[in-house]
Amino acid sequence: MIAITGATGQLGRLVIDALLASVPASQIVAAVRNPAKAADLAAKGIAVREADYSKPETLAGAFAGVDKLLLISSSEVGQRTAQHTAVIDAAKAAGVKLLAYTSLLHADTSPLALAAEHVATEQALKASGLPHVLLRNGWYVENYLLALPTALEHGALLGAAGEGRISAASRADYAAAAAAVLTSAEDQAGRVHELAGDESYSLAELAAEIAAQAGKPVVYNNLPEAAYKDVLVSVGLPEGFAALLADSDAGAAKGALFDGGKGIGALTGKATVTVKAAVAAALKG
Repeated sequence: MIAITGATGQLGRLVIDALLASVPASQIVAAVRNPAKAADLAAKGIAVREADYSKPETLAGAFAGVDKLLLISSSEVGQRTAQHTAVIDAAKAAGVKLLAYTSLLHADTSPLALAAEHVATEQALKASGLPHVLLRNGWYVENYLLALPTALEHGALLGAAGEGRISAASRADYAAAAAAVLTSAEDQAGRVHELAGDESYSLAELAAEIAAQAGKPVVYNNLPEAAYKDVLVSVGLPEGFAALLADSDAGAAKGALFDGGKGIGALTGKATVTVKAAVAAALKG
């Protein structure tokens, strides 16, 4: 049995889709906060179980009989360490044989503020003695393409990444890598997979690609980190989240989002999405 936490989230659903290519639905558990949102998964024959990171009492039942568990990191920044530790404790108590965790690219050396809770989770996993594998995910290409409509409207893509190169891949690419690890015949315990896109690009190059495909002028405007945070707040993002995004861009300027190892392809045997293809898909909506 393979269980996926956060199974109704954007990444979780893609992991399940990837698993279904080789794993019977009857051997997959969708561990979700709200089972009502997983009716479509249940209709496919997947077991749907309540598993709320913030309600440890729901986790024991969710992981019963599970051999491999994918812990998709919580979206609740600031609460992740406690939530993840609860999952780790429940998985160990349930006798899970392998826990895979979606961490952050080069988490142990990353300058990103986002890295702290991932490092704490990695340390908790090590301390638990539970067999585990780290999926250190890089940036999603979708993160920057969310700004595409605004970039087209104003003719500018904003950021604070300078000339830093970003090795982004799609969520589907990361999902395929996770599924490959969960179904691998090789022992994955103790492994650390640094996962990122095959290509890297600067935000200026991304803006140029958008302009070329859209047939409209789009330039990259690089801002100081604080100014970029203020822009994000001005468009409605909570201050804390805006600060993290701006910090991530500043980290990208230092190389924190670059990796040339092509780790995803090593697991999946396939190339990751190209920037050209990602922009084309985003423009189609």
